[in-house]
Amino acid sequence: MSAYTVFFRKENVKILVEKGTTLLDAEIQAGIQPDAPCGGQGKCGKCLVRLEVPGETARLVKACCTPVEQDLCVETLGENRKLRILTEGFQTEVVFSPSIRKELVTLPPRKHQKKLSEWERLQLALAEPVPPRQQMVRRLSELKTGGGCELAVVRRRDRILDLYLSSEPGRRLLGAAFDIGTTTIAAYLLDLETGEELASGSAVNPQVSFGADVIQRSNHALTNGEEELTQCVRREADSLLGQLCERAGVSRFDVYQISMVGNSCMHHLFLGFSPDSMVHAPYQPAVREGLILPAGECGFTAALSAELFFLPLIAGFVGADTIGGLLATGLGQETSLSLLIDIGTNGELVIGNKERRIACSTAAGPALEGAKISCGMRGTQGAVEHVDLEDGGLRCQVIGGGPAQGICGSGLIDGIAALLKLGAMDESGKLCGDGKVDGSEVYWLIRPEQGQKGVFLSQKDIREVQLAKGAIAAGIHLLAEAMGVSLNQIDRVYLAGAFGTYLNPESACAIGLIPRECKEKLIPVGNAAGEGAKRVLLQAGAWEDAAKLADKTEFLELASLPQFQDAFVDELEFPDEEGAGK
Repeated sequence: MSAYTVFFRKENVKILVEKGTTLLDAEIQAGIQPDAPCGGQGKCGKCLVRLEVPGETARLVKACCTPVEQDLCVETLGENRKLRILTEGFQTEVVFSPSIRKELVTLPPRKHQKKLSEWERLQLALAEPVPPRQQMVRRLSELKTGGGCELAVVRRRDRILDLYLSSEPGRRLLGAAFDIGTTTIAAYLLDLETGEELASGSAVNPQVSFGADVIQRSNHALTNGEEELTQCVRREADSLLGQLCERAGVSRFDVYQISMVGNSCMHHLFLGFSPDSMVHAPYQPAVREGLILPAGECGFTAALSAELFFLPLIAGFVGADTIGGLLATGLGQETSLSLLIDIGTNGELVIGNKERRIACSTAAGPALEGAKISCGMRGTQGAVEHVDLEDGGLRCQVIGGGPAQGICGSGLIDGIAALLKLGAMDESGKLCGDGKVDGSEVYWLIRPEQGQKGVFLSQKDIREVQLAKGAIAAGIHLLAEAMGVSLNQIDRVYLAGAFGTYLNPESACAIGLIPRECKEKLIPVGNAAGEGAKRVLLQAGAWEDAAKLADKTEFLELASLPQFQDAFVDELEFPDEEGAGK
């Protein structure tokens, strides 16, 4: 088959691809991580590039729809802006008692008259039987272990993870926690001897090049296999680990434990499981239990016997990230009634206390993260993040303070709430615009003047938000109904994730995304999923607690409820001014 060269001018990268390869796939192969919320279906228009062909005028094309038929020069559009990724979480008191520890032991001298193996000498020093493992027996045999030799033994219960001479300088006992989100990855490096957080960092999940939501990525995996999706996210997570270790001035080979959370789809794709069982009825995961795996086999360069703990799932679309949130907030230990809301590309909800909990998943879609919105973008420099009414007009707050390039989720909710207050939109969502774009009526939040691109909301944008907020609000009401309680009986509402942290509660209640009964009870808890992952490393027993939470939390399948469709339709409308203000 013929092959052609594609040169990406801005990145100064040149690659050879087979004839017919799309420019989007060429970008992925070049490691550029293009933005393709629709998964390369040609619908979103976010993958535009400038194509330069010898003898022709440069033109803008959709990368996903443009096959490579000759040598090409391509200029990707937009600046490389740093995405604002939330790593801070809800801080609650944790009794530092890690399951891993380092013991210093002195091996007894060898005695010719006794048939003692080297491993038996080690067990005598530890004063308890420890099952031999091939790696550790080999490690022990490599060490100079004469009489009186002092060894450092790194162990978790009866499992030895490392052996080395105590005189070896600079050795540490480290752990790392990861939250693998649909859009972003958050990571934390921890000292497991002191409990100190040494560094934290984040990155965009490279799987965004295959689609903004879990359905698109699942479909890609079913069509093309999951290997590509698995390897790219593993490489990014391992790269993040290296960056954190370098920043903290420690060795990645002293990382012995890695804890990980993620939604059910991210769980499957990271571990290399097919998502087939989750995209076909009855929508069950391949495995629900928590897994302890060799970290090296999951793409991490760390200590030789480093272990990876992936927290358990509750159900097909209520994943380990929700278990992390329950651990972090303590909802499973409370006597009073609480509601946990985690709104991202998918929405997960849990209501309950230590006696009983019910969870559900809502198909919020990626609109609240800026996808499928005309001027939508992620929360990065240039995104409108807040919209306020000021002197009868609109005032927009832009991340970074420069010219607006688009609007992210929190700004979207503010913008729609502002249109309601201005009377530019009625309760049904019908827009009364103040301009037109491509023949369609729009309302300008920022007009395209003075060098600014301009930001607007269209009727289609409003409908996308209605679908998302209708699903979430219906889920909240039906969860309370299943629990047999009213919304007024809920004492606390934990808002998890980046969207919940940056969300304006006034706006969320004004548009009916969150019921007005919850308005005064909202507690932003940041990246609670990441905090839960950290807790597994910092507190012995948290791993077992996670298993109990997953096992004892009921799952409500909203789509199977006869009343779901009616509740969803009811919640599509926006509250009137009187209802919103209560």
